[in-house]
Amino acid sequence: MKCIIIDDNEVARAAVKHCVEKTPFLTLSGTYSNPIEALDAIKHEKPDLLLLDVEMPEMSGIDFIKTFHDIPQVILITSKKDYASEAFDFNVTDYILKPVEYPRFLKAVTKAKEMQESFKKETPDGNELFIKVTNKYVHLNMNNIYVVEALADYVNIYTDSQRYTVLSTMKAIEDKLPRKDFIRVHRSFIVRMDKIREIDDSTIVIGDKHIPISRNMKEAVMNALNKL
Repeated sequence: MKCIIIDDNEVARAAVKHCVEKTPFLTLSGTYSNPIEALDAIKHEKPDLLLLDVEMPEMSGIDFIKTFHDIPQVILITSKKDYASEAFDFNVTDYILKPVEYPRFLKAVTKAKEMQESFKKETPDGNELFIKVTNKYVHLNMNNIYVVEALADYVNIYTDSQRYTVLSTMKAIEDKLPRKDFIRVHRSFIVRMDKIREIDDSTIVIGDKHIPISRNMKEAVMNALNKL
């Protein structure tokens, strides 16, 4: 997994870098002292994971996450517990307290690796998906998926006949779904566009579900629809 470290404290950056270098499945793409410096790297390097400090002077880690519609997996690193509940509202992969100890770091990045691997496209046409449910992989046809819902460390995948709960981030599944068919309408929801029955200023109706549209995603949602 390619990762980027963002922390305004040089000693803290060095400590996290040391942990990355000890971990065989991690590759460090860069270290940055503030989120603004890291923006170009995230755009061009396309890392799989951000190791992100929360408390930074120019922009906090939480505020940085809020600026993205599409962000890699994030492990937040901070000296305070106060941000934990807010962090998980943004579907971060894990939350580590400073000083970072390697066993706790390894547990967090292993979780990120498992999430990355939990979705596998197995067919050339890209219309099928194998999802890991408990100890087995289940085959899904993407045409049958109509809503994906974030649920802390998991996502709910709703199909025409069943709901599946899978260990993953929204980012991981969004990368697997064809953009011509699916759209992110809220930080917690992805919908299949041809399953939309009704839409108004703030809500999408799919089947019996009413899905909220976030204000900052509304324009993209409306532009994506074939409207008369």
